[in-house]
Amino acid sequence: MFTENDILQQQESEDQARRAALRENAKRVFRESGLGDILQALNKNVLKGRGRFEEYDTMVLFKWGTGYTARHIWIEVVENSIRFRLRPHLKCAHPAPQCDGEYHTLTREMWSDRAFLQSEVKRYYDRPVAETTAD
Repeated sequence: MFTENDILQQQESEDQARRAALRENAKRVFRESGLGDILQALNKNVLKGRGRFEEYDTMVLFKWGTGYTARHIWIEVVENSIRFRLRPHLKCAHPAPQCDGEYHTLTREMWSDRAFLQSEVKRYYDRPVAETTAD
């Protein structure tokens, strides 16, 4: 008979395995798309290394600036798609990238086109999300 502690340990183990699978998928998508290299080059060449990266299971937050100039690009991997979180806006009329009013989603077919992916990253760098200041 299983005790409550055994069940909790099993659930925790399954949760860790699920999170590890999500992280590995996100790493694969970043590697295959070249997005990691694009962001590193942007940080090195444009920001002169002043940007910083916060990594989560399926998300990377690329931040730069300080105080009133703090900006970021929020990038999330969902299955084989890359999603850029933007300020809430009206849905875009363009078919690529897919838009839901908050996220621009690039499918595998879209991010496989390296030039298209680079142009999208540049677009989000040129119009980043401003960070709110802590009062």
